[in-house]
Amino acid sequence: MTYRALPDTAELPRALYTAEQVRGFDRIAIDRFGSTGLALMERAGQAAFDLIRQRWPEARRLVVLAGTGNNAGDGFVVARLASEAGLAVEVLQLGERERLTGDALANALRWQQIGGAWAPFERLAPDLDLVVDAMFGTGLERPVGGHWAAAIAAANAHRAPCIAIDVPSGLHADSGVILGSAIHAAVTISFIGLKTGLFTADGPDCAGEVVFAGLGVPAAVYASSVPSARRIDWQKQSALLAPRRRNAHKGHFGHVLVVGGNHGMGGAVRIAAEAALRSGSGLVSVATRERHVASLLAARPEVMVHAVEDPQALQPLLRQASVVALGPGLGQDAWALGLWRAALESGRPLVVDADALRLLAAEPLRRDDWVLTPHPGEAAALLSLCSAEVNAQRFETAVQMQRRYGGSVVLKGVGSIVASGGATPPALCSEGNPGMASGGMGDALTGVIAALMAQGLALRDAAEGGVCLHAAAGDAAARVGGERGMLAGDLIGRLRGLVNRP
Repeated sequence: MTYRALPDTAELPRALYTAEQVRGFDRIAIDRFGSTGLALMERAGQAAFDLIRQRWPEARRLVVLAGTGNNAGDGFVVARLASEAGLAVEVLQLGERERLTGDALANALRWQQIGGAWAPFERLAPDLDLVVDAMFGTGLERPVGGHWAAAIAAANAHRAPCIAIDVPSGLHADSGVILGSAIHAAVTISFIGLKTGLFTADGPDCAGEVVFAGLGVPAAVYASSVPSARRIDWQKQSALLAPRRRNAHKGHFGHVLVVGGNHGMGGAVRIAAEAALRSGSGLVSVATRERHVASLLAARPEVMVHAVEDPQALQPLLRQASVVALGPGLGQDAWALGLWRAALESGRPLVVDADALRLLAAEPLRRDDWVLTPHPGEAAALLSLCSAEVNAQRFETAVQMQRRYGGSVVLKGVGSIVASGGATPPALCSEGNPGMASGGMGDALTGVIAALMAQGLALRDAAEGGVCLHAAAGDAAARVGGERGMLAGDLIGRLRGLVNRP
């Protein structure tokens, strides 16, 4: 996913907001700071048209799909500006014209007064260069149907690219869930505040490149509301890793113990261990089944590998560890349960993943010294939900898990969310790519977070930094070899370069 800000903003904001919060900013800008709704709508349409000219300079024939709300008003401004620039433009109306009111109606009438083409939607002409989506914006709360769904389907099937105004139509602005059907835009230009739904669940698929335009809203407007979430990435999080002293030794950077690798799953602990080493842990040990010891030592001799067939054999390893990474390939049998309980009783900070999360769901408890890293299926087990419910409310799910289980919680997936409690809003990682949807990626994340904890980062910093480092490594691997066919080992190979940025 790519994103940027227009020149009126120094950089893409890190604060993310709900649709209602952004509507509040709009009202405050008008009521307290002298803006008018008409002026903001003009700026929005101008920003969208400027982006169109920049991104598609050869486009000559445009269609604007207009709804009946303020989003349509932005679209009418785009249509007028494009027509004044000599482009061929048509507005196709979804919903009844009579429902247009206020500033949207004023801009619709301006379009009508200059003789602009304006007809009900029936179909899209085959020779369009660009589709402008101005149907719904941020207000949609129910599934799309009827002509609206037909217009969305036609836009998605058309050869011409689509630019979405503020939010792709059909996408829930807060949750990022598709409500029946949604526009899949090449670019989305978002105004005043970035909406949370653009960055998680179905949002990145629908939004394409996200571009932000602040519309000149004064900075003081934003003081009225705490962000709903924070956007994080490795560029920002890399500052957590201070330069190393010249007289450092391996003991200064912690000792990660990876516990797991039940029968047939020795690869999981190897991936976690190697990721921990490449992320800077001074020492890494593995506690696993005896049959995996020789192969692990042969593959990665820098890792100390121990045969552990019962909880008693784990005790001396736990005493030496700074952090325990618990779960990769652990299984859920008696052996796994014994190691799980021994690790819990050790008092060591934990990173809990995979099968260990299933064991936690069966015997829930709360701790403040662990990081949990569930994917949606594991999150569903932890909260007695189904995966669809988790994906429909990712922010709420992450916060709910953190409140129930403590520590920091990483809800994995596109737009991974980190909830750590307290007054700080949850964080959302805006990096990563579909190539990371392959086996072993979660094991690598476990090792990365454990390594950052072992190097002395606070729990929340390790969780947020680890998610971003992992995602940035995936993006670096994709730039070299592409997304399809990416392995966890490809990602691990990029970690070292990222943790050593000057």
